[in-house]
Amino acid sequence: MRTIAALTRAPAVRGALAAAAAVLCLGASTGASAALFEDDEARRAILDLRQRVEAMRMAGERTAEDQRQEAAQMRRAMLDLQNQIEQLRGEVARLTGQNEQLVRELAEAQRRQRDLATSVEERLRKVEPAKVSVDGREFIADPTEGRDFEAALALFRKGDFPAAQAAFADFIRRYPQSGFRPTALFWLGNSQFANRDYRGAIANFRALLQQAPDHPRAPEAVLSIANCQIELKDNAAARRTLDELIKAYPQSEAAQAAKERLSKLR
Repeated sequence: MRTIAALTRAPAVRGALAAAAAVLCLGASTGASAALFEDDEARRAILDLRQRVEAMRMAGERTAEDQRQEAAQMRRAMLDLQNQIEQLRGEVARLTGQNEQLVRELAEAQRRQRDLATSVEERLRKVEPAKVSVDGREFIADPTEGRDFEAALALFRKGDFPAAQAAFADFIRRYPQSGFRPTALFWLGNSQFANRDYRGAIANFRALLQQAPDHPRAPEAVLSIANCQIELKDNAAARRTLDELIKAYPQSEAAQAAKERLSKLR
């Protein structure tokens, strides 16, 4: 049996071995080239992936920075808005205060105007003649006349007949043309009747009838004359006066009272 060494020394075998070695070398060379090609592709893929990752990272960093800047801008905008709101609140408060002050000043001005108008009216009433109404009759009278007449009437109502008689007599003397005169004569006569001055009372009641026969107090004045005559024990004159009253003022309350008096006198 041949040994391996002997076989390798044979020319045919050496040729075959050389061919096989060449094939093996070629195969080895082809495998190495394929492996090298695959490493380059992988390397390029890795580099491309790294570049893309880096680009994404940088894009993410820019996005985060943009977000931080946008957030900062929003915070500044919100702060500005808050400041504007506070300024507006302050302005509203200031304007509200001014408005309240203006309202107070207007109210005070209106009050002063009313007071002034009232004061002026009161002064005018004190010095200027004005229309008055007494016993259903209207006329123009000086304010002083009205005050003096009311003062005299207040004395009569209080029951101070001597003072009332003096006050009405003084009034008639001081204001002979006054529209109060007929009424003043009526109350003067009543004051005299209360003071038992019947003749003086009759004179003033007749003065009233002579001056103003259509005066609302005229029927009462005629009845009062009859009462004075009765107090003077002059019943005949009283009956004549009562008859005149019934004829002159038949629809008056004084006429009804006159009928009752006549029935008692007869």
